[in-house]
Amino acid sequence: MTSEPTAPVGAFTLDSKLSGALGGRTAQSIQRAFGYRTVGDLLGHYPRRYAMRGELTALESLPLGESVTIIAEVLEVRVRDMRQRRGSILEAKISDGTGVLTLTFFNQKWREQELRPGRRGIFAGKVGDYRGARQLAHPDYQLFDADPAGGAEATVDVAAKWATAPIPIYPATSTLASWQLAKSIALVLDGLGPVDDPLPDAVRRAASLEGHRAALEGVHRPEQDSDWRAARRTLRFTEAFVLQTALLQRRAELRARSAVPRRPGASGFLARFDRALPFPLTGDQVQVGEEIAADLAEPTPMNRLVQGEVGSGKTLVAVRAMLAVADSGGQAALLAPTEVLAAQHLRSIVRMLGPDLAAELVPTLLTGQLSAPERRKALLRAAAGQSRIVVGTHALLGDQVSFADLGLVVVDEQHRFGVEQREALRLKGQEPPHVLVLTATPIPRTVAMTVFGDLDVSTIRELPAGRAGIESHVVPLAVRPGWRPRVWDRLAEELDLGRQGFVVCPAISPAVVEEGEEADAVQVPAGDDAPGPDGDRTAPPAAERGTVVAVLEELRAHPRFADRRVEPLHGRMKADEKDRVMRAFAAGEIDALVATTVIEVGVDVPNASAMVVVDADRFGVSQLHQLRGRVGRGSVPGLCLLVTAAEPGSLALERVEAVAATLDGFELARVDLELRQEGDVLGQSQSGGRSSLRLLRVVRDGDLIAEAREQARAILDEDPTLARHPALAAELARRLDEQASGFLNKG
Repeated sequence: MTSEPTAPVGAFTLDSKLSGALGGRTAQSIQRAFGYRTVGDLLGHYPRRYAMRGELTALESLPLGESVTIIAEVLEVRVRDMRQRRGSILEAKISDGTGVLTLTFFNQKWREQELRPGRRGIFAGKVGDYRGARQLAHPDYQLFDADPAGGAEATVDVAAKWATAPIPIYPATSTLASWQLAKSIALVLDGLGPVDDPLPDAVRRAASLEGHRAALEGVHRPEQDSDWRAARRTLRFTEAFVLQTALLQRRAELRARSAVPRRPGASGFLARFDRALPFPLTGDQVQVGEEIAADLAEPTPMNRLVQGEVGSGKTLVAVRAMLAVADSGGQAALLAPTEVLAAQHLRSIVRMLGPDLAAELVPTLLTGQLSAPERRKALLRAAAGQSRIVVGTHALLGDQVSFADLGLVVVDEQHRFGVEQREALRLKGQEPPHVLVLTATPIPRTVAMTVFGDLDVSTIRELPAGRAGIESHVVPLAVRPGWRPRVWDRLAEELDLGRQGFVVCPAISPAVVEEGEEADAVQVPAGDDAPGPDGDRTAPPAAERGTVVAVLEELRAHPRFADRRVEPLHGRMKADEKDRVMRAFAAGEIDALVATTVIEVGVDVPNASAMVVVDADRFGVSQLHQLRGRVGRGSVPGLCLLVTAAEPGSLALERVEAVAATLDGFELARVDLELRQEGDVLGQSQSGGRSSLRLLRVVRDGDLIAEAREQARAILDEDPTLARHPALAAELARRLDEQASGFLNKG
């Protein structure tokens, strides 16, 4: 390949601006595509795989509509005139030895001199289809030079090295091809000066790792496979070490703050509440309650995550913590992700407290869709300290919201909130409040260590006694299309017994999917629809049948539901309408709800026994487990029907079958990690920007993460501010800028 002009060695550092290293136009293209601004950012864009010059790509398996980077050989080239207008079309056929792909260029005859039969190269573009044949229209490409040294004087050794060197294939975009990134990375590597190693020498030697500069060279410009393998091993450990150092530092910083100790009185709110409980706490609730009480009694802020099974009683544990704070004169704020869930929490808390305690503590709802008079009343109650428990949505974060003495922040389903939102609520306390994070999504150890490493973690696995259990069944419409009517019959049978049910759909209508605060699972894509029952001439088209609008219409027209009250519930409804529907359902005035995932968490109606999830394959494992947990919450046994048109043997069907096979959320969390693609382990809402994991994978690298954490702990024990480890401190600042460091602010 032709060589690029190089910058003088030592011209750049990892903190140098890309605009100075590559020029403004190239730097802007990279920033628009990936957000990178510095040399260090770009060098952290590691290859996703490596190819060889003699290697060919299986063209027959290329997915339509996706941008691909492939290695292939030119078979033939021809130029023809266009029939309908002036100009020419150049078509080049390339092959991997089994399949053929056509490259198409308009009015670019000159490429005929480059794309000669027998030439091999890297080709990149979006896979299209023309008359049944796969093609790339106007692809980018780079051909392999026949002579790597550019002249007859090339030695055999140089040629052999060029022929066997792995080719880095980078995550690319439609505007930036892999080899364009490779050229830019080579340019900054050529000009990069000495790089201080963020790993202390003792840590690097103990783990038999390369120096940081050598690892960057090896991962981007390997001469053989062993080079990039050793480099990735070093960079993976470095990533784990830096992340764990940041989490442990954050943990230490939180513990260095002061907070007001919150201890319950001997005959205070908490004692009265416990005496009035009509049932004993489970063993796990007692243990977690003791852990929380010990944290609240300390003069440093609690930062604790409580993870628990669906229906395990996390809300009860949180209420007891709120009452302990109220005993000390403080207030508690509960932040919920949706209007429906916030209103449900308030009703549950009032019901748990009973009329006397509720009258004294004045639990108050504060959401964005309250009327102006209701909002003023709620704001006054919070500011004056009259309300000891305030439940709300994002509206709690508004500038007008203040508290007399905010002592505890409870964040429910915290993965739905951004860092800035959580921190905004924390800052409303005169002193840093204690923080309790609740999640019904069980978190495997390696994920907890990686994502929530700055929080103490408590677990509630034990379910309250008296639960009747849930039966789960998959309804596989791909092989049993005639079973769909039986689904509605089974739901009707539950209603005939005086019970209630949910039908959950992934979208409101074919064109409407909820966004923002109450985003639903997945939009229904055209062309990926469940087949209807044979001979069903009246059913709506398949693309529409999995929506709230279509299912609601179908049930209301069904003879088994003629005398039943079936109502919709979704995020596009007004807040007062949603609240009215939920109240009516809780009171037994509605027989069945056809809803989106607004009912995913927190909805507690003991008489609800049936859950039908339509297009279940379009929800994640965790979501399905959460939805199933809305039934079987009392003495009435639960029934969950997971309706799916996923094909036999598909990953989508495997995911649904995994949920049906067990009620153990912790086992499902493990299965979920195994079924997910590696890069999606944290999910978009848990990671983002430059804070997302690059080489580290929590599924695979649990032992490495644990080792890195212990090494980081040892360093921080001796040097808490990293004053004696400036290279590590610089790497922390580099990786965790203001946006990315928020990734660590889980409190």
